[in-house]
Parts: sequence; C-alpha cells; structure tokens
Amino acid sequence: MSETQPDLFPDEEEPGGAFVTVARVGEIPEGRGRAYPVGKRMIAVFCVEGRYYAIDDFCPHQGASLAEGYLDGCIVACPLHHWRFSIEDGTWMDNTRIKIDAYPVRVVGDRIQVRIPPEE
Repeated sequence: MSETQPDLFPDEEEPGGAFVTVARVGEIPEGRGRAYPVGKRMIAVFCVEGRYYAIDDFCPHQGASLAEGYLDGCIVACPLHHWRFSIEDGTWMDNTRIKIDAYPVRVVGDRIQVRIPPEE
C-alpha cells in the first residue's frame, strides 16, 4: 500500500472526474498488483504486459484485497475464495452481469494516474 495519499491532478479536458497519481512507472512489478488509497476508495492497480489497469481493490464477497490476488492474463482471482474479475472492466467472470468499478488509467511522464469520479 502507498505510504502517502496520492497527488491530485485534475484533468480539465474530461468531465466526470480527476486523475490521481497513484504510483511511478516501475513501482508495480509486471504481472502484479498494488493497492492505493484514493479518497474514500482503495484502488487495485495492475501491470500486465506493460499496461496498467485499475479496479476496486476489495472483493465484494468478503472484502479481500484483489491487489493481493492471483493474475492470469487480465483476470485476477481473489486470494481468499478465488472469485475472478476482469482487470480491464471489473466484470465478475462467473456472472458477467455483475461488475466492480474499473477506472481509466493513463501514464504521464513517469506517473501512473487513475481517473476517479467525483465523490457522491
């Protein structure tokens, strides 16, 4: 988990949220995830084949950290009971009508940024 709250970098061009720097390129190992606090959320950020993906960190079944889960391509399995989610769009692979939140990710310089919608 990140030691400090990420920096906020508003994106003037896209309504519906601000981009938040959660890590630097190289801090998330290939094929792994890390959890970061962003406002009132915990976000799991994954690196797969040099691309970054972000979803809610907590598994809806019993709250385990998905960042600590097992990656198989773009699918993460919860470390407790192996519920599987797409890191691309948050779809629960065993019932594709159910999803957790997924977030757009961009890299600006060496900063990995996740777009978070405004607090409700």
